[in-house]
Amino acid sequence: MRPDRARAGNGKIAVALHDIEPATFERCALIRDWLDDHGVGRVTLLVIPARDLHPLGERSPEMAGWLAERRRTGDSIAQHGLQHEQLRRDSFTRPTLLPPRSRRSAEFVGLDGDETRRAVDAGWRVLKLAGIEPDGFVAPAYAYTPALRRVLPGKFRWWASLLRLHPTCAATNGDPRRRLAPAWGLGADGTLQRALSPWLIRTGSMLGGNTLRVDLHPSDLQHPRHMMALEWVLRRTGRRREAITYDELAVSSRASLR
Repeated sequence: MRPDRARAGNGKIAVALHDIEPATFERCALIRDWLDDHGVGRVTLLVIPARDLHPLGERSPEMAGWLAERRRTGDSIAQHGLQHEQLRRDSFTRPTLLPPRSRRSAEFVGLDGDETRRAVDAGWRVLKLAGIEPDGFVAPAYAYTPALRRVLPGKFRWWASLLRLHPTCAATNGDPRRRLAPAWGLGADGTLQRALSPWLIRTGSMLGGNTLRVDLHPSDLQHPRHMMALEWVLRRTGRRREAITYDELAVSSRASLR
């Protein structure tokens, strides 16, 4: 793997690759190699444990091996729900402000406390059986519920929302304060969002502050303008930002957590 370029200053870039599962594995591997070619030597990989309730370790041993290898070379693994699909429809709590595709993946919306805990535990066991114990958790569509927030601190070192990274006591020696770090994505849920995404990611790179979070999805490969915008960001920020994972951000930034 190419070593990270030398960066000036203390800026960080934390790239998260979402929706990794057997069906998207090849695209995700291509994106990960592309990031490495652009000097991003550390990435947070968001893994769906059991899409359609098929455990990834049984469905794709090759992908499980790739994830284990990526961890050995410095990447971090995050559990990305269980199935990444909302199964319980609830008209009162459904996140209607989300785009339709994101709304369909809001897996934990509508689940009660016991159902939430069982889903989180099942996903964790699936990853553990595949030889990959997750460091943290990112909810599909960033759709968190009070029940989900109560479950996560006892299971993971950190969890990430759209605007913040939330270290837990396990990662901060009893000081689980949050770091403000908005995630800038290249989403393609609709025509307007596709049109605005390249502009938003460029703007986000200039407003990202000390830590720039960037979200990538397998579908971004289908939108050249998105990838060109990200390439522009990496060229512009790569010389002055160090690539880190969410796990490193949670552990190493106690002094600046707030």
